[in-house]
Amino acid sequence: MASQVATPMSLPTSSSSTSLSSPSSPAQLSPDELELLAKLDEQNRLLETDSKSLRSVNGSRRNSGSSLVSSSSASSNLSHLEEDTWILWGRIVNEWEDVRKKKEKQLKDLVRKGIPHHFRAIVWQLLCNAQNMPIKDQYSELLKMTSPCEKLIRRDIARTYPEHDFFKEKDSSGQEVLFNVMKAYSLVDREVGYCQGSAFIVGLLLMQMPEEEAFCVFVKLMQDYRLRELFKPSMAELGLCMYQFECMIQEHLPDLHVHFQAQSFHTSMYASSWFLTIFLTSFPLPVATRIFDIFMLEGLEIVFRVGLAILEMNLTELIQLDMEGMLQHFQKVIPRQLDSGPDKVIQAAYQVKYNAKKMKKLEKEYTTIKSKEMEEQVEIKRLRNENRLLKQRIDTLEKKGNPRYTEDFILQLERELVQARLKEAESQCALKEMQDKILDMERRNMSLPDDINVVRLQEELIGVKLREAEALTGLKELRQQVRGLEEHWQRHLARTAGRWKDSPRKNTLSELQDELMSVRLREAEAQAELRETRQRMLELETQNQIHGNHLRRAEQEGRSLQERVQTLTAQNKGLLVQLQDIKRKQAEIECKSKEEVMAVRLREADNIAAMAELQQQISELEIQKEEGKVQGQLNRTDSSQYIRDLKDQIGELKHEIRCLKGQRGGLASQPTFDGIHIVNHYATDNESYHSSDDDITALQDHHQRRSDGNSSRIRLHPNLGDTDSEGEEDGEALRLTVPSNGSHKSTTV
Repeated sequence: MASQVATPMSLPTSSSSTSLSSPSSPAQLSPDELELLAKLDEQNRLLETDSKSLRSVNGSRRNSGSSLVSSSSASSNLSHLEEDTWILWGRIVNEWEDVRKKKEKQLKDLVRKGIPHHFRAIVWQLLCNAQNMPIKDQYSELLKMTSPCEKLIRRDIARTYPEHDFFKEKDSSGQEVLFNVMKAYSLVDREVGYCQGSAFIVGLLLMQMPEEEAFCVFVKLMQDYRLRELFKPSMAELGLCMYQFECMIQEHLPDLHVHFQAQSFHTSMYASSWFLTIFLTSFPLPVATRIFDIFMLEGLEIVFRVGLAILEMNLTELIQLDMEGMLQHFQKVIPRQLDSGPDKVIQAAYQVKYNAKKMKKLEKEYTTIKSKEMEEQVEIKRLRNENRLLKQRIDTLEKKGNPRYTEDFILQLERELVQARLKEAESQCALKEMQDKILDMERRNMSLPDDINVVRLQEELIGVKLREAEALTGLKELRQQVRGLEEHWQRHLARTAGRWKDSPRKNTLSELQDELMSVRLREAEAQAELRETRQRMLELETQNQIHGNHLRRAEQEGRSLQERVQTLTAQNKGLLVQLQDIKRKQAEIECKSKEEVMAVRLREADNIAAMAELQQQISELEIQKEEGKVQGQLNRTDSSQYIRDLKDQIGELKHEIRCLKGQRGGLASQPTFDGIHIVNHYATDNESYHSSDDDITALQDHHQRRSDGNSSRIRLHPNLGDTDSEGEEDGEALRLTVPSNGSHKSTTV
C-alpha cells in the first residue's frame, strides 16, 4: 500500500538484501532471524517494482528539502553498520518483551538514533501496546455510521500535508483513509470529537501502516500519551504545557524570557503547535518523524527538550527581533536550519536539563493557580450580587420618607423571621428523617445473619450517630442564634414604637440599627442554609455507604443476569433461524399461489374464447335464418317450425353458456361480456304479442384478440305470427339488427 512507503527513508534494493544473506551471516544468525530477513528481502523486491511508491518517497524528499540519502546510495549495498542495525532491530522485534523489560536503556539509545523505516510500523505499535486491540474489530462498523464532525473533517483534509504526494490530490486514496480514521475516532470519543491538528498525527501514522492499525495506534496515543487532554474543547492540558515550558525558559534562558515579556510574545504564539502536532507542522517531515520515534517511547518530554534546544540554538537572533520578526523566524528560518537533519537538534535536546519532579511540582502550582482563579471568579460574582442588593437597599432607604413604607419594611423583616423559623422546622424534619433512617438501618442490620454485613452496618451506624450528634450541635447553635434574633427583634419593635416622635438624628440611628438587624437576619439565614447543606452532605455520605453495599450485592446479581443474557442470546439466535425458515416457506407458498392464480386466469381466458366461438355460431345461425327468409325457402307454415328449431338450438347454446359460467365459479371481478339478445315479436294494428322465451342477456366479450377493443351486439327480432292469415303480410317480418361502433344496420324481410 502506498501509505506504507511514503516516508523519507531510503529503500534498500535487491542487491542490498543479497548482502544481508551472504554466506558469512547465516553462521551467526538464528533461524528466526533468517526468516525475518527473508521477509524483508521480499518486501524490498516488491517496493522496487512499485514505481508509485518510489515517486512518493522522492516527492517526500523534495518537499522536506532534506539530504538524508542520495539517489545513488539507494541502489548501493548497505554498509556493515546498516546490516548490523537491521539484524539488531529484527532481534528486538522477535524478543520484544524481554528487551522492553531487561534492556530498556539500550532500547532507548536505539530509538533516539532512529527506527529503520521498515521496522517503524511494527515498533510503533509495540511501543504503545496497540497490537491486538479489541476496537480494531469495530473499525468497519464505525465507518458505516454518521459522525457530526464529517463536514469539519472534510474541510481540513486538504490542509493536511498539502505538498505530500499521498495527500495532495483531491479525493485521493490518502485523503479518503485519513477521513475514515478521523471519522471513526470522532465516533469513539464524542467528548473530543475532532480537533484541528490531530489530522497531522494520523497522516504520519498512515504513511507507515494501514488505516486499521493507524486507528488503533491513534486511540492509544490519545488515551496514554496526554493527547486526549490536549485536544479536549477546554484544552486545559495545553495551558499546563505552556506554563511548564514558560517556567523552563525562565530558568534556563532568563534573558530570552525577559525579552519575550517585553515584547508581549506569549509562549502559546509559537509553541502551541509544537505540542499539538509534535512538530509535524513546524519542522521538515524527516526531522519530525525522528522526534516522533522518541515521542512514542518517552512521551511529551521530548517536546519540552527539543523546544528548549531550538530556543537555545536561536537565542542570539531572537533577542534582537521584535514580535513580528520572531514570528517570521519561527515560521521560516528555523525549518531551514533543520534541513541538514535531526541529529544536531536531538543531540542538543538531550543536553537540556529536564527534572520530572519539578515538572510535577509545576503541574501542582498550575492546578492551584487555576483553582484560585475559579474561586476568585466565584467570589467576584458573589460580591457583585451583594453589591447589587446593597445598592437596592440604599435606594430604598433614601426613598423611605413616609411611615407607610416603614411599615412595609417592618413587615418584610417579619417575613424574614418567619422564613428563618420555617428553615429551623425543616432542619428538625430532616433530623427526624435521619433518625427514622437510622432505625430502618438497625432493623435491616438485625435481619442480616451474615457477620461481615453486621460489622459493616455497625460501622455505618456509628458513623451515622456521629453525624447525628454533629447535626444536633449545629441545630442547638442555630436555635441560639434564632433566640438572639428574637431578642433583637423585640428591642427593635420597642424602638420603632416611638420613632416618629424622636428627632431626625435618632431616626437615622434607628435606620442604621434596622439595617444591622436585616444584615444579622441574612447572616442567620445564610448560616441556616449552610447547616442545611452540611446536613444534606452527611445524609448523602450515609447513602453513599449504603449504596456501596447495595452495589456489591448488585454485582453478584449482575453476573447471574449476564449468564441469563447469554442463555437468552442463544435462544434468540435459534428463534432467528426459525424465523428465517418460516419466511422462506412463506415465500415459497406465495410463489405457488401466484402460479395457481395464473393458471386460473389462463383457464378463464380459454372459457372466454369458447364463449366467443359460441357467440359466432349464434350469429351464423341468425344470418342463415335471415338468408333463408330472403330466398323464399321458408313458407308461412314452415317458418314457425324453423323458428322453433332455432329456438331449440339457441336453448342448447344457452345451456352450454350457463355451464361455462358455472365453471368460472364466482370470479366476479372479471369483466362481463356483451350480450346476445334474441326477441320474438308478433305485432298487429293495435296490440303486440311477446314470445314466452326469455331474453338471452349478460354475455360480454372483452377478448384480447380483438384489436379495436370495442364490443358489438347482434339482435334478431323475428316478428312471425302463428296464424294462417295471408292478408296481413306486413305483420310478418324477420329483422336482423347489428349495432357496431354506434351505427345501426338492419335487414328486414
